[in-house]
Amino acid sequence: MTRCRLCGSATLASVVDLGATPPCESFLAAEQLDLAEPAYPLHLRVCTDCWLAQIPPLIKPEETFTEYAYFSSFSTSWVEHARTYVADAVERTGLGPDAFVVEVASNDGYLLKHVVDRGIRCLGVEPSVNVGAAARDAGVPTLTAFLSPETGAEVRAEHGPAALVVANNVYAHIPDVVGFTQGLRALVADDGWVSIEVQHLLTLIEENQYDTIYHEHFQYYTVASAIRALASGGLALVDVELLPTHGGSIRLWARPAEAAGEPSQRVADVLAREKAAGLQELSGYTEFSARVAKVRRDLLKFLVEAAESGRTVVGYGAPGKGNTLLNHCGIRPDLLAYTVDRNPYKHGRYTPGTRIPILPPEQIAADKPDYVLVLPWNLRDELIEQLAFVHDWGGRLVFPIPELSIVEGASSKEVTA
Repeated sequence: MTRCRLCGSATLASVVDLGATPPCESFLAAEQLDLAEPAYPLHLRVCTDCWLAQIPPLIKPEETFTEYAYFSSFSTSWVEHARTYVADAVERTGLGPDAFVVEVASNDGYLLKHVVDRGIRCLGVEPSVNVGAAARDAGVPTLTAFLSPETGAEVRAEHGPAALVVANNVYAHIPDVVGFTQGLRALVADDGWVSIEVQHLLTLIEENQYDTIYHEHFQYYTVASAIRALASGGLALVDVELLPTHGGSIRLWARPAEAAGEPSQRVADVLAREKAAGLQELSGYTEFSARVAKVRRDLLKFLVEAAESGRTVVGYGAPGKGNTLLNHCGIRPDLLAYTVDRNPYKHGRYTPGTRIPILPPEQIAADKPDYVLVLPWNLRDELIEQLAFVHDWGGRLVFPIPELSIVEGASSKEVTA
């Protein structure tokens, strides 16, 4: 990668190099285990002109999202997050019964079903055939397509302009950030709203969340770089919310530039935090690689010592972020016997690169392992509650990020390794 995909600058500085890994959602069937598996460099760099952090666009979205393994509805807390969001958005934007709402990357309809329940006309734009079909089965109107300026214009021509366009956890997933933003502008009414949720680079850096760097995520935003990205499509940021989701996200409220007005004080406050953290200069990025290396060493030390002492360790969850962690650390079934996941799509498959089997969640209670390594650490509170039964036989939960910690006993006492 030689130029920034947002501003075209050639001044890109290395942040962290995680080596080469397979695409994080390319789970393997048993018959694929003896076949070659492609791996691609995973090297995060930051543009020193617009400060957009990014990885090379080595994989086309069509390769990942046509058949997709992630179904949002399998996370209880994520469904509740969507319900709360819809209620708040209706109040903020004054959506009435005649409004039209579009969600881009609407997955299995986990969010728009709350819009449907309110009797508000809506449409999901979802590129993955399998999850889009699940949304339609659930009663959520869904178009199977990638968003582009042309797609946005076609939807607008057929359905009218949208009072609200939602783009949650997709703004990082598209290599053509300018074209995608232009697509958002094509969808939204001239006096409408665009709402975007995306992981905050500030917390990614501060909390060592390097496993959220994977090939599906082409860029990583601060509010400052998001303002530049939105402007490329004729949108202006008017407000921002800091969210705990995915370890720390930002919810960006934008409007067409001609209707935006002055941004809120919260925008200024978050920009000041980012500047204080050094994220508009190289000093904010220089120590990250060393802290990533420590996460790897600490986790490997724990797993090796557990194996040598005869203690069993299994995983919980098979998220994309978990595959970045497993591949970067070089973890194989000798250190992690298997992992489990609530998504039946993944059962009987294997993690990309590391070839760890994925089983149904009931396997944990059947085997009673000594430790359960929780890979979707961003659902920490939800999973500590769901996995409380592990303590019944003296088992313990292990969280690898932001630093290795072990949850001891039913009291959830935490010990930092």
